[in-house]
Amino acid sequence: MESIRCLTRNWYKIPKALLRLCFILVNNVYCIPTYVIWMVLLSPLRKVNPDVYWKIEGYFFHWLLAMVSMWSWSAGYDVVEIGDDITKCIDDRTLVIANHQSTGDVPLLMSTFNPRKQILPNIMWVMDSLFKYTNFGIVSVLHRDFFIMSGKDKRDKSLQDFITHLIDTYMPLNRKWMVLFPEGGFLRKRKAVSQRYAQKNGLPLLEHVSLPRVGALHAIMETVGPKAVANNNSFGAEVSTLQWILDITVAYPRGEPIDLATIVFGCRPPCRTTLLYRLYPCRELPQDSESLTKWLFDRWEEKERMLEWFYRTGEFPGDHGEGQLVEQDYLRYVILHLFFIFSTYIHVQMFQAAYHYCSYLIY
Repeated sequence: MESIRCLTRNWYKIPKALLRLCFILVNNVYCIPTYVIWMVLLSPLRKVNPDVYWKIEGYFFHWLLAMVSMWSWSAGYDVVEIGDDITKCIDDRTLVIANHQSTGDVPLLMSTFNPRKQILPNIMWVMDSLFKYTNFGIVSVLHRDFFIMSGKDKRDKSLQDFITHLIDTYMPLNRKWMVLFPEGGFLRKRKAVSQRYAQKNGLPLLEHVSLPRVGALHAIMETVGPKAVANNNSFGAEVSTLQWILDITVAYPRGEPIDLATIVFGCRPPCRTTLLYRLYPCRELPQDSESLTKWLFDRWEEKERMLEWFYRTGEFPGDHGEGQLVEQDYLRYVILHLFFIFSTYIHVQMFQAAYHYCSYLIY
């Protein structure tokens, strides 16, 4: 692992790395259970007034992801944005597609979205089913993210479940942004398979990205895309359809991805990861399956060319500016920590009172 090798070479960083590890472990302890307990305590509200419940849950979810964004920010791993202006799609239903290089991609995207208060409360992540069994899995389950299963034998059922999730959850809960990694895995794991598939089918050999899988995109466009919703009265006349596709190209310095362990230990020197935005109106995308597949493949071939240029020159083609640094709010982090710590104290007192009451009844 990069983080272990880094600490081995720079042994003097070990105390700081261990302090960061302890802090993040403790941060998980007083944040994730707090979120879960509040959601359980508020669960009756979901029956009485579901709109209010999901609005509250969205705030809690945003605050929790802010804690994750703080991990990379506190280690000096900043994010710089360039490309199209995304303010026009902030309040609209938007599908985010991005290349996937490491476990650090998601925390850095969280850092990018965190300062924009409209995004994280109303976002739905599409992620590998293995994520359900991590410490954060219970949070994603309660937030109603979707866990997609990998493997050819599970692909058809997983896509059908995804379509059902879009109809029964994404649309009724009025989620806005949806994040999808079309490659279906990290570059280092997918690259060899992608290149074998490319050779077999006469496609370009890609080095900096892997060929995207098209099933999930087809499912999304056929279920909640503009044309699909227009032909489906079950959603209601006033429904807001998917309006934008935000294509994000994630470029790490020198092509060396930051993984989650590096973020936790903070062993890599501070650096800036660049996100290039390309915004496409959904109504302008091809409607037929074959053309939509070609459109997605063209985007990934474009990413390959741009990343190759970026890794050689340090900037994307045609871009000569420094980009916009994503700024985080110091005071907000402090307030959120105090909220989660105070909530944990309240919950501990509640459980202690319940325990003493039960003990009194029994004995």
